[in-house]
This record gives sequence, structure tokens and C-alpha cells, in this order.
Amino acid sequence: MNEHTYDLVVLGAGPVGENVADRARAAGLSTALVESELVGGECSYWACMPSKALLRPAIARSEALQVPGLRGRILGPLDAHEVLTHRDAVVGDWRDEGQAEWVKSIGAELFRGHGRLDGPRRVVVQGTEGDRHVLTARHAVAVCTGSRAALPDLPGLDGARPWTSREATSSRKVPDRLIVVGGGVVAAEMATAWQALGSRVTVLVRGAGLLPRMEPFVGEHVAAALIERGADVRTGVTVAAVVRDGSSGPVTVVLDDGEQVMGDEVLFATGRLPRTEDIGLETVGLEPGGWLGVDDSLRVTGHDWLYAVGDVNHRALLTHQGKYQARIAGAAIAARAAEGDDTGAGAGAAIAAPWSPYSATADHAAVPQVVFTDPEAGAVGLSLAEAESAGHQVRAVDLDLSAVAGAGLYGQDYRGHARMVVDVDNETVLGVTFVGPGTGELVHAATIAVVGQVPIARLWHAVPSYPTLSEIWLRLLEAYRDGAGRP
Repeated sequence: MNEHTYDLVVLGAGPVGENVADRARAAGLSTALVESELVGGECSYWACMPSKALLRPAIARSEALQVPGLRGRILGPLDAHEVLTHRDAVVGDWRDEGQAEWVKSIGAELFRGHGRLDGPRRVVVQGTEGDRHVLTARHAVAVCTGSRAALPDLPGLDGARPWTSREATSSRKVPDRLIVVGGGVVAAEMATAWQALGSRVTVLVRGAGLLPRMEPFVGEHVAAALIERGADVRTGVTVAAVVRDGSSGPVTVVLDDGEQVMGDEVLFATGRLPRTEDIGLETVGLEPGGWLGVDDSLRVTGHDWLYAVGDVNHRALLTHQGKYQARIAGAAIAARAAEGDDTGAGAGAAIAAPWSPYSATADHAAVPQVVFTDPEAGAVGLSLAEAESAGHQVRAVDLDLSAVAGAGLYGQDYRGHARMVVDVDNETVLGVTFVGPGTGELVHAATIAVVGQVPIARLWHAVPSYPTLSEIWLRLLEAYRDGAGRP
């Protein structure tokens, strides 16, 4: 048994844990990181990075087919072998030496193995080589263990060896037929990627459409594009059972009306669960396996030394938002440590103040997201329905993105849509949504407008360059000025 003491102990060395550690080390706190799998976490090896490596060739090819002078030169399908080989390189062939070196470079200490809380400010690590360590934290422990795929309780599912997001981003073979169960981001992106690589894709959605957390027109555009390219997209259907023929045979998905859908692989993209089931939460009076409620400094309710950052707190399950939370948490931990009062009383009102360096205010008001489907979709802030539900007096202005000159130059037959949701009481933007080729790059400008609560009157002076897609901002402002929009 080896015993060590640090100012901060971080459980989980994914992007979130790395950023908590980095911010704390920059403030002079000694820090330990504990990781049971690969340093770099889900995003680096099974989510953001490999999925975008699969999607980029699909999107680039699709857009090239809309450009005069190129469309006749883009012949045949994607080279699946080359795409998968590049994906492997992007994830470092699932080796983490480089990221482990980065942890060392910031002055943090890495412990490989399974870490569990063992009472307040105490973590026990069962090392990967049989070693055992007890880590005591002077100031804080941060839980950054992320989330995992949630699988439904269905007859036959265990024996059917379904794909989750991990298998969908790491498969070394393109299935002839892929069934995708779900309608969210993972389902839409992976349907896009594997269809482009040559799979015949069937998407089974329980709800009314794809991407239900975004404005309704987004899912409509994405579904239409999938169908146009040959996918079978079915909405309002429920899966009742799954059957695999032998150890490597085809898989059958049985719907609740008795219809059967055949495939070679089936991906279940049906939500996420927190990875908190075996990290010792019961030793500090918390329920194992549950989401961890936090305040805006990411401190767990009722525990002045425990922080939960990233997916585990269920505020915004996005890598970039988790990294934002990590910077906030690291700053708050350091500020409280400097005051010598980890309850936060000494740090004063700055800890609680919205938009301060110690408050993850954007989690409530300005969460940005880009969905890398074909077409892309991006949004920040509140949708129209969310704004109305929150009690805001709003107007939503909608425009066809093809109306701007930059769209026609981007590609012929450009199709896209934009919506701006405005708080009419104070004339500021509450939310913006785009769908269309290249729109992911429009989201950050919208994020600045929402976070900065920039008045509409001032936005008139933010002149978009011509001829770019960004000119949609001018058209949205003109439409709002001229009384367009609803309700």
C-alpha cells in the first residue's frame, strides 16, 4: 500500500479531467490524475475524434459534388480502407503514450488503474499491475469519469452483440447492412458516416423525427438528405426484440408490430448513463450509478470538497462544454484553496456570480453544438420552444440560407435554413440554429452574440463579409426589423 497526498485528485483523465488538472496545476496546486482506460478518454478514442475522421470524407465528397468543375471528377465511392486507416491514425491506434506525456509535462502525476472514493478526500487506486495506492486530497476530489452508452432491456439484445457508439466509431469493417436504433446525434452522425462508406442503412426512430433536441427543421433536413442518398428512415417505431443468427450471422430487429428488419450489424444509440456505478460514491453518502447534482462552480451538492465535472453532472453532455466546466471547476478549486476555506465562504460572492471565472453560467444560457451530419447543423442557446417554455416574450425569425450569395458560391442547389430567437423585451438574441453545408463554422459567432447578450441595435454594426454564408446574419436582422417572425 502506497500513500500519497495532493491538493487535488481527479478521477478520470479524459479531456475534462485533463483540463481540471491543467487549470489547477497552473494555479500551483499539486494534482493527481487517475485513469482506468486510455488517457484522453472517450472523446479521443471512441467519440469526437474518430467519428469526425469518419464523417469528414463523407461531407467533403458530398460538397464537392455540388461544385462546378469538380462534380464530374468525383467518381465512385469513398475508399473505405483509406478512411478507416486514417481514422486509426487519428486515434493513435488506440495508444495513449502521447497524452500520458502531456500529463507529465504539466506537472501532474498519473495513476493507471481503477480509482474509488474511500470516504471524504480519499481515493484508493487498484493499479493495472497489482499495485495499490491511497491518495489523499488536501482540498478537493473531482469526479470526471464521463458517461457510457445506455442499452435498453430488450429480449435477445445481450446475445446479439449490438454496436454502441464505441463499436460504431472503431469498427474495422464496413457492414453491408447497418440498422441504427435512435434519433439523436450519435444515430444521425453514424448513419451519415456508414452510409457514405457503403452500408445500406436503416434508421429506426421511436419519436417523430431525428435530432429532437434541436429545432424541428434540422431533423427534417438531415432525414431528407439520408433518404435521398438511399437510407430507410422510419419514425414512430418501437423495437421489441433483437435476434442474432449464430455467432457471426445477420441480426434481426423485431418491431412492436411484428415487422422484422434484417441487418449485418445493429447500432443502439439510445442515450447515455453516468460512469459512477463503481467509484465508491456510497462511502460518502451518495447513490452509486446516478448523475451527480452540482452548483455552478461544479461542486457536488452537500459536499464542499467534491466536484463533478463533465457528463457525470448531466448538465451538457458535450466535450467542449465539459472542458469549459473543467476550467471553471479548476479555477474555483484554486480560489477556495488560496482562501484557505474550501467551503467557499472566504472566496466571497465571486464564486457565485453569473459569468464569473468560477461559474459555469453558459450551461444554462449558451450551450453550443455542431452535428456533423450531411448537411451540418449547429445551434446555441434556446430553441423557440425552450424560450417560450422559460417564459420569455420572443420572436423567431426564419430564413432560407440559400438566399445569401455565399450559399450559391459554396455549392449549387444549396439547401439550408436559419432561425434566430429574439427576446423582444430587451432586444437580445436568445438562440440561433442553422442547418446546411458549412454551417458549423457559423455557430461561434452566434455563441458570442448569445453569451455577450449583444443588443440587436449593436449587431447591425457587426458587418458580415461578402460573399460568405455569414451574410445570413444581415438577412436575419433585416427580417426582424421589418416585422417578420413568429409568434
